[in-house]
Amino acid sequence: MPIKPFELFVALRYLRSRSRSYFVSFISLISVVGIALAVAVLIVVLSVMNGFEFEVRNRILSVVSHATITGMEGRLDDWSYLQDLAESRDSVLATAPFVRGQGMLRGRSGIAGIELRGILPHDEADTSGAASLIREGSLDALESDSYRIVIGAELATRLGATIGDKVELMTTLGTMTPAGMMPRTRRFEVAGIFYAGMYEFDRSLAYMHLDDAARLLRLNSAVTGINLAVSNPLAAATIVRDVARNYGGGVYVSDWTRRHANFFRSIELTKSIIFVILLMVVAVAAFNIVSTLVMVVREKTAEIAIMRSMGASAGSVLRVFIFQGTLIGAAGTAIGVMLGLAVAYNLGDIVVWIESLLQIRFVAPDVYFISELPSKVEFQDVARIGAVAFILAVVATIYPALRGAATNPAGALRHE
Repeated sequence: MPIKPFELFVALRYLRSRSRSYFVSFISLISVVGIALAVAVLIVVLSVMNGFEFEVRNRILSVVSHATITGMEGRLDDWSYLQDLAESRDSVLATAPFVRGQGMLRGRSGIAGIELRGILPHDEADTSGAASLIREGSLDALESDSYRIVIGAELATRLGATIGDKVELMTTLGTMTPAGMMPRTRRFEVAGIFYAGMYEFDRSLAYMHLDDAARLLRLNSAVTGINLAVSNPLAAATIVRDVARNYGGGVYVSDWTRRHANFFRSIELTKSIIFVILLMVVAVAAFNIVSTLVMVVREKTAEIAIMRSMGASAGSVLRVFIFQGTLIGAAGTAIGVMLGLAVAYNLGDIVVWIESLLQIRFVAPDVYFISELPSKVEFQDVARIGAVAFILAVVATIYPALRGAATNPAGALRHE
């Protein structure tokens, strides 16, 4: 049956205040505000989770490579052949050998455990974004036999080290002496300080030249493995396995998704849980429409009876109240989407303003890996939130609309 204009007209009339209906109109306004706030909060929270995942992924890839091939015993002797084999594939953009080990770094104001990474600066720049992270000094200052080191900003602060300072590195490989096992030590000059924006890397990672690291770890001409930069980072696992099979096996393969699989899986799980929890808030706000419309039905009983006696069908009355609830839901959803997008796009500035006003810090880098609160709006999330909120609002109109349509005109007018 086609929708009659008077049904929409009556629904709009019931939304406006008239003498005794101020309270009902106020409750309608509360319903709109409730839906709007719930939708806005859900959009902002999911945008923060998306931004957190996006920022962490980018910062991880600025320090680590897309894929890695390492030797079975922690050393790879014929790495040049493996490097040529990998670079012969179109899907591999660049490769870089590396040496990896553990050690302790001591400066004038502290000591810290580190992951030392021996690299060839030019090759490393092709497989990761390490060169772009340097704040002071240069990655190119790492030269063979120079015994220079590039450290993270948090590590430099902890050691009290600046460019040109000397720090002492102790490796896990020791030397047997009459006094017992003594760790191997070597003094390095700080040639650069980088900032990755992830506390995990900034506090514990140190770069040095490949040859210097190989000597310290007694690898001679061998390396720990090679890093690969591939054309499609999401296909890194497949590409690195193909390279290893062509090489003949006998090596370990890994990629950035595997090394941080639990972390990204936990983010996805958290997003799903938060979406369900906040969706319940949206549902509560949407079903507040039920109480609003029930009050309207009770207040407008006489008017409903008059409409029925003048020829309006039960279906017409049903549609009046469905339209009224739908208008409330649509208004709340639209306002919530606009408010949520406005906050999500300006969240960084809002957080900085609140932090400066209250002298607090919302994001501790040693806990959350990053030092600022990111936000990334995914429009499919916005569309899904808006659609679900609107559908819940429409569903909430069914019961009170049925009650209004079931009004008995004779019984209602008898008491008027």
